[in-house]
Order: sequence, then C-alpha cells, then structure tokens
Amino acid sequence: MNQAVLISQGNELTTGQTVDTNAAWLCRRLWELGFEVRRIITAPDQLSEIVEVISQARSLAPVVIMTGGLGPTRDDLSAQALSDALDSRLVEDPTALNHVQRYFERRNRAMSAANRKQAWIPEGCQALPNQQGSAPGIVYQSNEAFFCCLPGVPHEMRALFDDEVVPRLQPFQLDDPPVRHIIRVLGMPESKLEECLAELGPTPFEVGFRASIPSHEVKLRFSSQISAEERNKWVQRVRERIGPRAFGVDCEDLATIVGSLLKQRGETLAVAESCTAGRLASWITSVPGSSQYLMEGAVVYSNAAKVRCCGVPEAVIDTQGAVSAPVARALAHGIRMHASTTWGVGITGIAGPGGARPGKPVGTVHIAVNGPSYAYEHRYQFSGERDQVVRKSTAEAMYQLYRALISEDSGDPLI
Repeated sequence: MNQAVLISQGNELTTGQTVDTNAAWLCRRLWELGFEVRRIITAPDQLSEIVEVISQARSLAPVVIMTGGLGPTRDDLSAQALSDALDSRLVEDPTALNHVQRYFERRNRAMSAANRKQAWIPEGCQALPNQQGSAPGIVYQSNEAFFCCLPGVPHEMRALFDDEVVPRLQPFQLDDPPVRHIIRVLGMPESKLEECLAELGPTPFEVGFRASIPSHEVKLRFSSQISAEERNKWVQRVRERIGPRAFGVDCEDLATIVGSLLKQRGETLAVAESCTAGRLASWITSVPGSSQYLMEGAVVYSNAAKVRCCGVPEAVIDTQGAVSAPVARALAHGIRMHASTTWGVGITGIAGPGGARPGKPVGTVHIAVNGPSYAYEHRYQFSGERDQVVRKSTAEAMYQLYRALISEDSGDPLI
C-alpha cells in the first residue's frame, strides 16, 4: 500500500477554534483509494513553519496533500511555502487568473486586487480549477512525488479532490488496491465489538474501527487476491458475531434506511420528543424526500405539552412521573393518533446535569414505538454528559423504529 501525509494549515486549527474535518474526510477517501496515511501534521500561519512541515512530509511519503492557505489575505501562505520548499519562484498563472476573474464575473462582483494573489503559483506546478470557489488548487507531480494544495473550505476541498486530484493519483496507486467493506453498528461499545472480532480467530482481513455517535463503523480491508465469495462469507460471519446491532454493510446511515423502508411500505411517522428536543425529527428530515413519510414532530418538554399535544393523562404524569414507561407509551400512541400516522415514537428522559429523582438518575430514558399491532417500550440508562445522553437516546429511538419496521417482535435491547 502506498503512503500519504496530510498537512492542515491555519491558526484557527492550532488554536482550537476550528475542528479539522478536512483531514478526517481525506483519510477516509485515501483509505478507500488504497493509501495509508502516515501522518496528519497541523501548521500555523507562519511561513517558516509551513515550509518545515512540507519538507518533513516529503521525506515521509511520496504523496502529500495540504489544505488551507489559498485565500487572498496575508496569512494565506500555502503557495509561497510550496514555492520555497520546491526552491522555485511564484509566477502569475494565466489560466488561474482567468479562473479567478470568471468566478467574480459569474457573480456580478468586482474582483479586488487582493484576489489576484490567488493566481500566483510556483513554477513547475499546475493550477487546478475550483468550480466551487475562487481559489484554484495547486498540484506538483513528478515520477517520484505528488504534492497538492487544496482550499480549506470543506465543500470546495472535497469537490476539487474528487474531480481533479483522484485522477492524478492513479500512477501512485497500487495496481490491485485492497477491497474494503464497512459494517455499521449502533448501540454497542467498542470493547464489545473488539471481543466479537477476537473470537473469530485468524482472519484474512485487517480491521479498523471508527467510533462515533450515533453509529460505529467496523472496517474490514481485504487483499484484492481474495475472491468476492470469500469476502462476503467473512463479512457475514463478522456481522453475525456482532448481532442485530449490525444494521447494514456498505450502507447509508440509519435515517436513510428507515426512510427507505417507510417509503417502500407506504407508511408514515410522527414523533414526540421530550429530552431529545427535536433531534430525532431533525435526523429524519436530513434525508431528502422525508416529507413523504414524516408527518409531524412535537417537542413536548413540559408536562402541559405532553398532555395537550399527545393526550398523556395528567394522572399518569402525577403518579408515575414524566420520565416513566407509561408516559413514553402514551407519547408514542398519542402522537400517532393525533397525526393519523402508521407509526409513532415517544422519548422522555433526564439528560442532566440536573433533574435526577430517587430511582431515576441522570441518563434515565424511556423510549416507545407504537404501530399497527405493535407496541414497544424500554427503559435505558445512558452514560455521559448531557449531549451524549441526548445523542444516544436519539440513536436508540431510530434503531428501535428500524427494528419495528423489519421485524414483528420488539427485539432484545442492548445497552
């Protein structure tokens, strides 16, 4: 496997003001293309520092990709740093200048003198057309080395990488790159996933994990010499070892899967959320076309809202408390009846840091799903700070809706 180094430039990164999502995205894309990322180096907006890390990166791998520092201001130093590292000089590139000028013309805006700086690139390099922004990318390529500078704006960087960089990386890729499969898992800790795979014994693949909320990824990388039949056999073995929490292989996220199931079945959904305050509805509507199946979402934070919007009996709240199994069931059933939908989901809990009651510590959450001849409710005890409890609750509610859509039984909740 060939190797690469990433350089992220910007004071906003070294001071913690901005999270480096570009490096994470590039790592995933390079891994898909068969590259191993040896280092991710972050440099401040200082010319000498950037030149130093460029030289360091070139000694570590034949492929170096830098993001940021291509703008029109004085702290945008990528072109100058690359020029110094290559011992060349900056020159105004006519193609790049034409690109910058046309960018502003298309928007009926005057190009400032500062933007002309974006057309200056090191001799021996080539400008890459940026269809999403004003800053052209820069690429240097020889038989032994590949270096490119990409804009720091994420959507510009991603489009430029896929459109212009990926085709140029082909000479540095292996003839037979590895094949990867990603198993998506919800609601199972990394330690449990590790145990599941350890019990398989020797395997013909490399394993990687990506832990996040709402779902984890178990990444299996196979040699190209292994047949598709053999790969599929091992993928299924891993999925079976993980169990029902492994909801898909090489698939979209759970909101997309749930939406597809609802559309296929011609069914509709309404949700009533207390502690998650609309997170579930927001996740569902992140999928284009979700208006076909999500009819209504209610944030029922107060007890009065639970009664008014979902018909939860006041007596149940008074005797059982707002965070209880009967209230969760009433929320799911009530919002379903109110919106006249096929399915209803109810969530009520204590996200913290306050609000704990005797027998109901912070992290106590009740989730219910109600549908035709179907009723599910379960009490969960989620760990973590407030946002983690909210995210875990949202993910679990989506998972239980998914289980309801694919199975007649309620499944076995795993925490």
